[in-house]
Amino acid sequence: MHHRFSVAPMMDRTDRHCRFLHRQLTRRARLYTEMLTTGAVIHGRRGHLLGFDAGEHPVALQLGGSDPAELAEAARIGEAEGYDEINLNCGCPSERVRSGRFGAALMAEPDRVGRCLDIMRSAVSVPVTVKCRIGIDDQDDGALMRFVEAVHAISGVVVFVVHARKAWLRGLSPKENREIPPLRYDKVAELKHARPDLTVVLNGGIAGVDAVEDHLKRFDGCMLGRAAYGNPYLLAEVDRRLFGMPGPVPTRHEVVESVLPYCERLLADGIGLYAMARHMVGLFQGCPGARAYRRHIAEHACRRGAGPEVLAEAAALVPREACGGRRRANVPASVPTTGRLMSVRH
Repeated sequence: MHHRFSVAPMMDRTDRHCRFLHRQLTRRARLYTEMLTTGAVIHGRRGHLLGFDAGEHPVALQLGGSDPAELAEAARIGEAEGYDEINLNCGCPSERVRSGRFGAALMAEPDRVGRCLDIMRSAVSVPVTVKCRIGIDDQDDGALMRFVEAVHAISGVVVFVVHARKAWLRGLSPKENREIPPLRYDKVAELKHARPDLTVVLNGGIAGVDAVEDHLKRFDGCMLGRAAYGNPYLLAEVDRRLFGMPGPVPTRHEVVESVLPYCERLLADGIGLYAMARHMVGLFQGCPGARAYRRHIAEHACRRGAGPEVLAEAAALVPREACGGRRRANVPASVPTTGRLMSVRH
């Protein structure tokens, strides 16, 4: 199991369409679902909630919950659906999560977390991991170490993804909890130094691949969230720079071309174009013509009957030569700007 680089689970962001886009940019990054509650997984529309494209592997299912039996059942379902990893959320600070006794609130109950993870590991053969904060509210600087030690001792879990901020469960919104509490990379580094046998993945405030390369000198892996979502093209450098994979990276225009058949498939399944288009708004960030690209998507992707040609037309507003990158020989030089593409199904 490799956690050298991953894209963070983000609510209302990392759905299957977002992950499909990210996979066009990197073959090696580990991708995560947005957090799904155990109740939704067990009782909800599994095909809608848990379905994903085969090309997304490696992909992990992140669960939210605090009942050991329910978490075990949800983990079994996730494994049966084909996920490569089951991750327990112990870091989300939202009001809805707090009221359900899961997310960051669980950092106050490490023994419960350990029991949950222990029964989850017994229920599945795929790896079980945990994502947490460095602490909550008025917990002291030793909170992270105590949490990890207790959870590992009870469950045997060895992979800890740590968002290097505290979560304040009262007084700060989820957005503020991602920005106001100071980053404490030093606390995560202390954990890795004290427990070199554990896999410690750093999350929180990491701006791009340059920063990842620096952090990998101290940590086993890095997880990017908002930076990767707001500027997805930074993922195009991941395979070459972090995994040593040779070959040219795809250009932004090639990425658009690669998702067009997928978008056509969405339409055939009754899903609107905007389900994919909303995740692509930042693809041309920093390029001349990026504003026109974003505007075209905003004005046309939500319209009834909008098809993949909307994305092709938007990309055509950005000069290819202005974006850099080398073309791959097997990608056509142009994309259709009118009509519909042939439907492609698995």
